[in-house]
Amino acid sequence: MERHINDLLSFLDEGPAAFNASVAITRRLDKAGFTCIREQDAWQLKPGGKYYLVRGETAVMAFIIGSQPLTQSGFQIAASHIDSPALKLKGASLKNMANTAKVGVEVYGGPIVHTWLDRELGLAGKVMVKEKKELKTHLVNIPEPIAIIPNAAIHMNRDLNNGFKYNAQAHLTAILATGSEDGNPIKALVAKELKIDVEQIVDCELYFYDLAKATRLGVDKSMISSGRLDNLAMSHAILTSITDAKKPKSTCVAAFFDHEEIGSTTLQGAHSSFMDTVLKRISAQLDCTQEDHFRALSQSFLISADMAHALHPSYMEKYDPDYSPMINKGPVIKINSNHRYASTASSSQHFIQLCHEAGVQYQKFMVRSDMPCGSTVGPGVSALLGIPTIDIGNPMWAMHSVREVCGVNDHSDLIKVLNKYYR
Repeated sequence: MERHINDLLSFLDEGPAAFNASVAITRRLDKAGFTCIREQDAWQLKPGGKYYLVRGETAVMAFIIGSQPLTQSGFQIAASHIDSPALKLKGASLKNMANTAKVGVEVYGGPIVHTWLDRELGLAGKVMVKEKKELKTHLVNIPEPIAIIPNAAIHMNRDLNNGFKYNAQAHLTAILATGSEDGNPIKALVAKELKIDVEQIVDCELYFYDLAKATRLGVDKSMISSGRLDNLAMSHAILTSITDAKKPKSTCVAAFFDHEEIGSTTLQGAHSSFMDTVLKRISAQLDCTQEDHFRALSQSFLISADMAHALHPSYMEKYDPDYSPMINKGPVIKINSNHRYASTASSSQHFIQLCHEAGVQYQKFMVRSDMPCGSTVGPGVSALLGIPTIDIGNPMWAMHSVREVCGVNDHSDLIKVLNKYYR
């Protein structure tokens, strides 16, 4: 499994923004022999065929046509998301003041804000460019320390260690340079990266990111430290398993949604029509009637994979002592009676059986009864499609920090379980 861990580290570095992560996924699907298809084209699916499509320039759906009829085996689906909390560049916010050039940011999702300060930041995302009479989209990644969001000195802000709350508009502006020069330094950098004129840039969606590389951590190298582990690590586990699948009996589906961190209700989010449309079109291509399709859904199963909270040795009081998973002790089944997670006793048993077959131990997580619970793509997709679902994930520390931590063995173990699922 060493190659999987090394590829995970590369995958994390290749995906500083959702646009870039999407390309990292499709690049691996291409290498594994999957054929790219488009929603606007007529499909011609073949038995045993491997396909993928992209919606909204980020969300990816990959699938393999199984050998058994859909009405007999249904769809074996695993879903994750590729977006992470971040700071998005406000393109028109460039200001020259106090002998600096600075830009504003918009907070995307729910990051641990203070971890983003005093970090060397790169920039990545999408740029729209005018080429002759056409508008074209280009991905960009500037892996250089072009910006920093500096803290005030403790002498100037005595509340920094006493619950100080950063104001996103006032305190999170990114410093690009000292001095005051004409022009837009961000646009100049992007134009240089793309080898175009600044005037060709029409619009952009760019995100700052921490330049520190993903790495193995600890005296025993048993941990992984990186940005965006939530949720690129789960996306990588699903991607690895479906690309390794060999002639599965069931029709296997891997969904990599965007915008989970902001609610999933977008064109390429989990609450969109994306999965429903793809499943219906697969059924139609396999000569299934509408009745057959509904029968297939009744035989289907969904694994929603999103990173889970690990017991933190310095914050033991924040956890339910009976449901406190630990790093490198196996994948976590996530449970909530208010169905913030989609797991039930029945769907949990299905996943537990897969763990037994893979020789992998599992854990369970429930939030403290006096604390609110987060959620995932699982409940929404399960409700939209009527498919039994389990919410799982690997345990981690510092979720939504600019640097998160998870376990090496947990990642390898989940791939083993998903390999059984996609058999």
